[in-house]
Amino acid sequence: MNRHYARVIALQSLYETDFRGTKIDTATGIFKRHISNIGEDGENVEFASELIEKATSKESEIDSTIEKIAPEWPIEQVAIIDRNILRLAITELTYFDTPPKVVINEAIELAKTFGAEHSSKFVNGVLGTVYRQSPKYQEESDPAKEEIIYEKKEEENVNEV
Repeated sequence: MNRHYARVIALQSLYETDFRGTKIDTATGIFKRHISNIGEDGENVEFASELIEKATSKESEIDSTIEKIAPEWPIEQVAIIDRNILRLAITELTYFDTPPKVVINEAIELAKTFGAEHSSKFVNGVLGTVYRQSPKYQEESDPAKEEIIYEKKEEENVNEV
């Protein structure tokens, strides 16, 4: 099982848990049921299991983060699928070493696959803000700015001669 599929199974488990209105032990149990149904094991199963455990144990903190970033969308009004995509992605951004771009791209793909028409834009906006506010944030270089700096250095070198 690849990581993408592991995230799909984790999302399905969290979604079912949230839909039923149950909590941590249920999410782990649902995940184990899904895994036994497909007969998978290995590193990515462990990754998905850890992702679910962390997402459920930190759910109130994660939900608070979502509500701060999207105050016009109280957490109970966010679609169940979008809410759980965000929970998984924020968990992975915050507590795992996965590159942020990978996490955000994976979450957008999940939103496009399972969410509504505008889910991917909502997920992208929230996660982009979470990432920019995180200690992992690194400003990307702007090729246009790099070109200007390079041109200035060339001018300086010419003037020195």
